[in-house]
Amino acid sequence: MTCMCRRHALMLIGCAAALPLAGCVEPETGPVDIAWDRDSCELCRMLISDPKFAAQVRGGPSHKIHKFDDIGCAITWLNDKPWAGDPNTEIWVAEQNSTRASMHWLDARKVRFMAGAMTPMNYGFAAVAGDAAAALTFEQVADRVLKGGPNHICHTPVGQAAG
Repeated sequence: MTCMCRRHALMLIGCAAALPLAGCVEPETGPVDIAWDRDSCELCRMLISDPKFAAQVRGGPSHKIHKFDDIGCAITWLNDKPWAGDPNTEIWVAEQNSTRASMHWLDARKVRFMAGAMTPMNYGFAAVAGDAAAALTFEQVADRVLKGGPNHICHTPVGQAAG
């Protein structure tokens, strides 16, 4: 009988030790929480601090999450990946009214964007929920970002020293 109680006690201790780790397991789909002022943008390496313009891309061979401080950084970074056009690649963007306490993640391919916003990397696009007049589609935003080339804040062209 004593042996049985010890086994149960050891099992309970093992389960209790595993509980904190269970919270660290990343979901297989969708966006994840941002560690504000600690997570950095995958492209420009700036700390992600403004919840109104954060973005995330989930994709590639391991379907890993990548975090960004601006949808322009996400588009620029993703454009160089061989899996960019894969329909399983997820692109999430924060709705422009998001706060750190209340994030509203939207599927970037299905929402509209307003131009002219003051965004962290100056790409200037804010995601809006609903069908806003004069708003741009994701394809239009991606086209504008890629035609403009990497933002001067994020990228130093090959052969030029950072100033």
